[in-house]
Amino acid sequence: MKPFDQSLFCSRREGLAKLGGGFGGLVLGTLFGQQQNAVASEPSPQFDLLPKSPHRMPGTKAVIQLFMHGGPSHVDLLDPKPMLSKFDGTPPPAEVADAEKRTKHLLGSPFQFHRHAQSGLEFSEVLPGIAKHADDIAVIRSMFTEHRNHEQAIWMANTGLIRAGRPNIGSWVAYALGTDNQDLPAYVALPDPTGLPVDGIRNWSNGYLPPLYQGTAFRSEGMPVLHLNPTSARPANVEAARLALLRQLNAAHKNARPGELELDARISSFELAARMQLSATDALDVNRESEATRSLYGLDNAKTRAYGKRCLMARRLVERGVRFVQIFMKGQPWDTHANNTSGTRSCCEQTDLPIAGLLTDLKGRGLLDSTLVQWGGEFGRTPGAEQRGNNMKKGTEGRDHHPYGFSIWLAGGGIKGGQAYGATDDFGYRSVIDRVQTADLHATILHLLGLDHERVTYPHNGRDERLTDVYEAKIIRSLLA
Repeated sequence: MKPFDQSLFCSRREGLAKLGGGFGGLVLGTLFGQQQNAVASEPSPQFDLLPKSPHRMPGTKAVIQLFMHGGPSHVDLLDPKPMLSKFDGTPPPAEVADAEKRTKHLLGSPFQFHRHAQSGLEFSEVLPGIAKHADDIAVIRSMFTEHRNHEQAIWMANTGLIRAGRPNIGSWVAYALGTDNQDLPAYVALPDPTGLPVDGIRNWSNGYLPPLYQGTAFRSEGMPVLHLNPTSARPANVEAARLALLRQLNAAHKNARPGELELDARISSFELAARMQLSATDALDVNRESEATRSLYGLDNAKTRAYGKRCLMARRLVERGVRFVQIFMKGQPWDTHANNTSGTRSCCEQTDLPIAGLLTDLKGRGLLDSTLVQWGGEFGRTPGAEQRGNNMKKGTEGRDHHPYGFSIWLAGGGIKGGQAYGATDDFGYRSVIDRVQTADLHATILHLLGLDHERVTYPHNGRDERLTDVYEAKIIRSLLA
């Protein structure tokens, strides 16, 4: 027989102590289990594109944003400055001198400004088509922003802050309102077929919002959406059975993984793609338009065809219930550091006629009252001539870009047209009267869509984020009809 091992035994006091500790562990384990079960049983947040009720009944149902990458020269297009022309060629006053010392002398606009329509709103001679709609347009001449670099200013214009990774305004609109047409995306981007704008696909990013609210890029040449249709046709009953089976498999996969936003978005994208096989092809087929309509947008002109086709696609999309459409140009063509005169003229020749056609068409179809059109870039340009190098000839001068004052315009969608709001100084350098920050513009756009910008929030990093974020944004009520 083996001898007794005393280490296997304990006293009554030690036994009670260990037993009590064990009960505590059992209780604690039970509590943890209950907590985990409670968390698991809580319904995960539901994100979808079903129609949502706005905070107030709006007149505006959709937005078409015409983003002009590079920073259009406001003093050459929308903000006439007689003093700038008067002192052309002279050294700039201290209050408008460029801190980077690239500006050697003031540069008067080479373009004439004229009053238009009953309102007498002034536009540059290189915007003859847009100018015909003066009574429908409100020009904000007192915009300012927070950064003079392109990328940071683009982020500010699109997302509300000068840092990357935040949701675009289109994503916020899709998140807050959904869409009435479940066969098309709520938010569509129309990039140039020859190349992406500066900052690429981040221009229509969902940021930290669920991926479901990312902008969907449609192509204006070739197939509008790649891989949308099967490579070989299938009978309708086979296709229907295939989609039904896929839907069942996706649902089972999703139910086993609650709260996986990337998975939710991927499944939603597959389902939307199936529905878009007919609806997207129809919506983007501009060949179904009459010759007169196609000519209105400049599709019969090599200079205007590419931009005009995207404008016509935008009209067809909002007509079918898409909430937010953005149109982009390749690169940043308005960035006229050199040859400001020819560069600005070229951009206008590409875009003025198509944009005028868009406004005419929307109005003729009764859509302008419910569609807000926004035109503008990320910042403005200096009133002085920029000289890079030592051989600057007259007529080849450029303008540097800066954030202190610039112009944009709005039309339709509840806007009181025929007015210029705010003002820059006598030389067009700084916003000085009724200054409008980007957050004010965003708050006003959301208001026109029936949304309170302070209530459109999303929990992220321990706080409720919003488009207008840290700014005390104001709605520009003088712009409202």
